[in-house]
Amino acid sequence: KREIYEFYIENRSAMNNWDIVDTTTPNVVGAYLFDKDRSVLFKLAKSDNIWERRMAMLATFYFIKRNDFDDALKIAEILLHDKHHLIHKAVGWMLREIGSRNINAEEGFLKRHYKKMPRTMLRYALEKFPEKKKKIYLGK
Repeated sequence: KREIYEFYIENRSAMNNWDIVDTTTPNVVGAYLFDKDRSVLFKLAKSDNIWERRMAMLATFYFIKRNDFDDALKIAEILLHDKHHLIHKAVGWMLREIGSRNINAEEGFLKRHYKKMPRTMLRYALEKFPEKKKKIYLGK
């Protein structure tokens, strides 16, 4: 796992579209870092490179599937004001996945940030919410 992870990180500049990042990062980066220091994800989340920022968020999908939400929520907060719609979609998706496992964790994040979230991010996060609750968050 370590060799694959190191190869992936060293060659991350070749990861240049959402499909590659989404299908590989959780099981390569997330799986390797699950029981290790995850500080690299926070560096990636602050990168100027969109694909590195998306890697940071998508790596947490591995953690989320194991009911470990802390770093996903922290990275979501870092990416809250990102300008790129592909980051908005990734963050909203991971928030929705958190909510599928622990609605209180997702709603805690939403209650603090929904007014500042890009609309696409918020809509992705709310996809599984009942219509009445969606309307509250969307201000309708």
